[in-house]
Amino acid sequence: MKHILLLGAGRSSDVLIHYLLELCRKEGHRLTVADAVQETAQAKIAANGGNHASAKAVMLDGNNREQCRNIVQDADVVISLLPPAAHLTVAKACVEFGKPLLTASYVSPEMRALHKEAEEKGVLLLNELGFDPGIDHMSAMQIIDRLHREDAVITAFRSYAGGLVAPEYDNNPWHYKFTWNPRNVVLAGKGTAKYMINGQAKYVPYHRLFSHTEDVFIEGLGDYEGYPNRDSIIYRELYGLRQIPTILRGTLRRKGYCAAWDTFVQLGLTDDEIIIENSADMTYREFVNMFLQYSRMYLVEEKLAKMMNVTPKSDLIEKIKWLGLFSHDKIGLERATPAQILQNLLEKKWKLEEGDRDMVILQHRFEYHKAEGKFEIVSDLIVYGDDSHHTAMAKTVGLPLGIGAKLLLHNQLSLKGVQIPVVRSVYEPVLAELSAMGISFREKERPIE
Repeated sequence: MKHILLLGAGRSSDVLIHYLLELCRKEGHRLTVADAVQETAQAKIAANGGNHASAKAVMLDGNNREQCRNIVQDADVVISLLPPAAHLTVAKACVEFGKPLLTASYVSPEMRALHKEAEEKGVLLLNELGFDPGIDHMSAMQIIDRLHREDAVITAFRSYAGGLVAPEYDNNPWHYKFTWNPRNVVLAGKGTAKYMINGQAKYVPYHRLFSHTEDVFIEGLGDYEGYPNRDSIIYRELYGLRQIPTILRGTLRRKGYCAAWDTFVQLGLTDDEIIIENSADMTYREFVNMFLQYSRMYLVEEKLAKMMNVTPKSDLIEKIKWLGLFSHDKIGLERATPAQILQNLLEKKWKLEEGDRDMVILQHRFEYHKAEGKFEIVSDLIVYGDDSHHTAMAKTVGLPLGIGAKLLLHNQLSLKGVQIPVVRSVYEPVLAELSAMGISFREKERPIE
């Protein structure tokens, strides 16, 4: 009997817990789900297979070093769904006790610094094994490795991914509902995005990010828009595309979302540092007006429209109005940052209701040439959720982690140190099992001039 330890029982854990419980039943392992609220972990176990001897829930403070050490040393495989900032404490405990760790989060510089020690101790710290990052890496590398075997020269790679609401449940003017950590959505894009087009490096600072979009067509679903995500240039090395002139990884949204979100960025409503001292007694209308130029002549709506160079009756202003940001309702949060105030409101308006279903979309677009000529491959993944708990996001984040845990328990992963899933020994079995579950890509190739 081996012991699987899952840290975190949040929004994306349901499908993973279900998968791990089934694995425990079939193979005789045991599962511990640890969360800051033990009752939450227990409820997730009960909802995804019931209470039984092979599974238990415990309370864990992910930032408490001693707690992490005590719980990690008894595990055979550790999976962390904790907030990214807590991964380092867990990773250090895993290296100390020789336990493999799986996460769905980007590799931080602090995590990367553990590589040499983990490698020397024979410990695998496999990160970015979720959806984006995760399935995007694995599916891209599967195509890249295949094209390299065919002696193709890849000249352009664009990849866009997004978690969205399914079309039949898309019933608000933003065409968006939360399927992932709301805080991550509100703070998305902080820093400078980097990518390359035709050999030229492009840098997009945060204040211009949401006005720097590209149209993306998804067959069967229509037109979307994408904005650059983080640093795409580093993937020239990670994907083995060192000489590629065009590479861009981005986030996908419905048309019109980015222009409206850019309003919040330009106003300063995504700032998570300054404290609004009297925020609890302030109305949303007063809150927005704080960030606008003083004027006795114009209403808040008119001042905002002027600032964004649109009319007061524009779709953009209507989106802001629909959220309630022009209302006289009290905010009710004590000493909150603008980002916290915005998030609190959005969680009420963008909630995925009980009957709603979400979807995730991932598209890769390759251009390449070989002896026969120039070609393009478009590879699309579209996954729908079952309900508001077993969401598409929970499937595509949780299942790769579960499959990774199974591979470790079967001694099928020999990697050591800090890694991401860009090697064949990881992506082939993970993508194969996902495909067997119906999570598979449709791929089209066509010649181009």
